[in-house]
Amino acid sequence: MDQFIIEGGARLNGEIPIGGAKNSGLKLMVAALLSPGPLVLSNVPDIADIRTMKRLLTGLGMEVVQVDPHTLSLSGQITSVEAPYDIVSKMRASILVLGPLLARVGEAKVSLPGGCAIGTRPVDLHLKGFEAMGAEIVLENGYINASAPGGLKGARIVLPFASVGATENLLMAATLAKGTTEIVNAAREPEIADLAGCLRAMGARISGEGTGTLVIEGVPALHGAEYAVMPDRIECGTYACAAVITGGDLLLVGGREEDQEAVITALEAAGAEVQLDQRGLRVRARGQLRGIDLMTEPYPGFPTDMQAQFMAMLAVADGASMITETIFENRFMHVPELNRMGANVNIHGRSAIIRGVRGLSGARVMATDLRASFSLILAGLRAEGETVLSRIYHLDRGYEGVDRKLAACGAIIRRVRAEA
Repeated sequence: MDQFIIEGGARLNGEIPIGGAKNSGLKLMVAALLSPGPLVLSNVPDIADIRTMKRLLTGLGMEVVQVDPHTLSLSGQITSVEAPYDIVSKMRASILVLGPLLARVGEAKVSLPGGCAIGTRPVDLHLKGFEAMGAEIVLENGYINASAPGGLKGARIVLPFASVGATENLLMAATLAKGTTEIVNAAREPEIADLAGCLRAMGARISGEGTGTLVIEGVPALHGAEYAVMPDRIECGTYACAAVITGGDLLLVGGREEDQEAVITALEAAGAEVQLDQRGLRVRARGQLRGIDLMTEPYPGFPTDMQAQFMAMLAVADGASMITETIFENRFMHVPELNRMGANVNIHGRSAIIRGVRGLSGARVMATDLRASFSLILAGLRAEGETVLSRIYHLDRGYEGVDRKLAACGAIIRRVRAEA
């Protein structure tokens, strides 16, 4: 099992390329199930979750060809409708094959999902939406057995809250349903607009992305297309925090201002400088950081996927900060590890109180989930001495070439194989 060894104290200066979005690329790959294809996707990140999705789609009968390191061609007929436990348990996004399978072949057998242990993320909104579209759902032996022998039918679906996963699953299924589907209180994340853009390139009729109400007119069939995955706004925000916590200056090549408004506002409130560059976003520290209060919210609010990274940054800010987590109830698992490095963070229910300290010290720490992994890297970059971060397989699920990108900007970081 690999580890990162980080020697803290170096300022980061230079350029970091922002890759394709994990949270978009996975969904666009799933969209390939809706058509014989080929669907050619460029700017696909080379990360573990993408490789897991390739195995899942291949098991369903799709042919997935690696055209180049960041381009995939997906095509073929569906020969199996079962998404097995051993794959689905590794990655929660696997649940999204349910809608396309139902829409294209009328049946699906999908294991109940796994993924990061950051809280309960029930799939009942997905299932209720499919039932409204005429599907029959049976839960048995840890699997979702779904069928729609007469095909899915358009429906008006009102989500009780803006679930990203349910919005994506129902959106894909609705593209091939008979009639018009309206998804009310749909999630508004940029990745959903990216999915809608890809589906539209494949021949779908979709309107309303970004408004909270999606309208989909079903069509008889979709076709192949070429589409580029959007830049990863979470990777961009993460490296922005790396610039600030190290007192550095980074150009985040490919970063988009329109995806980052809440994060940029928070960075500037904490004392950072963010400038729009023709090649991306430039982020630099401007003296001592100051404490701020944050609350995670659905887009366009502050993203839960940036909470851990900001906590590491605010651990060395002047004064106190408070972060309130409203999305997932178990997303403070990195706090004990940050405190091992000298941070002063106390949890009160769904809020964390961060009292800034003058410095952090290197320690042996352990990653607990994808984003928490990077919060500990950020702390290690700032800390005095050596930090050893284990269980970085969490990190590999969503970030490509972390050590390479950071080292190119002056970080002292290396990946090593841990001793048994």
